[in-house]
Amino acid sequence: MKTASIIGSMIVTLALIFYTIAFAKERKAELVLPNILLLYTTAVLLDITATVFMIIGSSKGLVTIHGIIGYSSLTGISKSLHLYSLIAYCWWIAAYITGGLLVAISKIHT
Repeated sequence: MKTASIIGSMIVTLALIFYTIAFAKERKAELVLPNILLLYTTAVLLDITATVFMIIGSSKGLVTIHGIIGYSSLTGISKSLHLYSLIAYCWWIAAYITGGLLVAISKIHT
């Protein structure tokens, strides 16, 4: 695994932690408070940074199944941030799990 991919994997795990904390706090408060927005913003910035590192470290190119899921999890706007965050968080978790599974499967076949 290339160094850029390893760094990207560590950063995306940090993003997962920030997303999870923000999501849990939002569910408990039932609204988005400034500190929750800061957690989400930090998570998104970490996610974008991780994506850049993973693209640099990838030998598969920009268009992969995991890439499409990951890119799409960074997009989208909804009138209701509370509903959007639920959908976005679930989609982001799917991208995170898919990435890990694809790496594991690729290691089995090499």
